[in-house]
Amino acid sequence: MRHLSNAVLRPLAAGLALAAISLVAVHAEDAKKADPKPDPALANQLNPNDKTAEPDEKLLAKDAAVKVEDGKYFDASGAPTFHITDNGKKVDWYTYSGYRRYHAECHVCHGPDGMGSTYAPALKDSLKYLSYEEFVGIVVGGKQDVNSSTQKVMPAFGDNKNVTCYMDDLYVYLKARAAGAMGRIRPGEKEDKPDAARKQEKECLGG
Repeated sequence: MRHLSNAVLRPLAAGLALAAISLVAVHAEDAKKADPKPDPALANQLNPNDKTAEPDEKLLAKDAAVKVEDGKYFDASGAPTFHITDNGKKVDWYTYSGYRRYHAECHVCHGPDGMGSTYAPALKDSLKYLSYEEFVGIVVGGKQDVNSSTQKVMPAFGDNKNVTCYMDDLYVYLKARAAGAMGRIRPGEKEDKPDAARKQEKECLGG
């Protein structure tokens, strides 16, 4: 009976040990997914000569890209983010597109380069604390800021495809401005337009 017990217990103990190892590996993988680290290959290369930029080290670290899929960069939270290379001279497609879309649709109220105006806030400051979800919600649904001394109304752009079809573009451009990754400059060189961006644009605009 004693020998039988050992014969049963040894494989059982081995199995439990293997299960424990597997469980640790799973938890380690989950932790890695929950807290991804920036990929050094995706590090931003800011322009030290751009005096109009205001680098915020904490935001730059928070917004750093940890992965790229189909030409779009993502930070650790899974939100789209910017990618700047060639000593600040080259940006990813979405940041470049966001600059163009912003100055076509948003700058009349919010000022050039997200600097704000007398009747609309500086989005380069708003994006220091707004999450991607909050940003999308405000753009789509609008916002009212009314009190005894001010009355500011952000109209809803949910029906404007020239805005909603380029939501991520606008977000990453303003995110780059908020973090001080780029200043009051028109992006020079840009990465090629990804096929995924072409497809999404066509589907969204109905072309």
